[in-house]
Amino acid sequence: MTVEHSTVTLSPKKSPTLSQQKPQQNAQFSESRRVSVELDRLIGPAAAGDKAAVTEIVRIVHPLVRRYCGARLGNTSHLQVTADDVVQEILIATVNAIPRYRDQGKSFLAFVYGISANKVADAFRRGQQHPVYPTASVPDTVSTAPGPEEWALADERRVATRELMKILAPAHRQVLVMRIVLGWSAAQTAEAIGTSPGVVRVMQHRALNRLRAQLKSAS
Repeated sequence: MTVEHSTVTLSPKKSPTLSQQKPQQNAQFSESRRVSVELDRLIGPAAAGDKAAVTEIVRIVHPLVRRYCGARLGNTSHLQVTADDVVQEILIATVNAIPRYRDQGKSFLAFVYGISANKVADAFRRGQQHPVYPTASVPDTVSTAPGPEEWALADERRVATRELMKILAPAHRQVLVMRIVLGWSAAQTAEAIGTSPGVVRVMQHRALNRLRAQLKSAS
């Protein structure tokens, strides 16, 4: 009696190829470029006093600023402000700066992210000077949420990360946040900070090497 064996070949799941990733990256860059061009179109009339243009600028930058603050601030329980508070500060500062804005060779979007970086840094400084220790109410049922030990460990990791990032130049910190935390492409990051994708990659490479060297020396 002959038993025939059938062989089933399982093909491994293929990762997206570079050619498949490129259209997505191009689409992301196109959207970032579109936003930047739209803001640059609006800033002239807005600076001249066009209230509708100012309103449109706020509408466009609000979700971008909100995402940036969420990535930079994380859990704000130890701060005196929430991410939404910082977002409002950034939007107010942006509106107040519009009449005095002058083109210095970078996009208006880069100007907004510069304001954002400063306001986030201010929030961290205030948090260090006047830390907040919230007290939760006693729950009616057993909670499966992280307890004090988990929160303490998570807070230690956040503090350690912030302290480590302090060794980097502000521009390098901003690039790492946009590239790693926000997941932006080099083209998107370049458009946001007013430089080229090649410069962004160099800045990211140098920043990561600096962090690795610091971790190695501390171990």
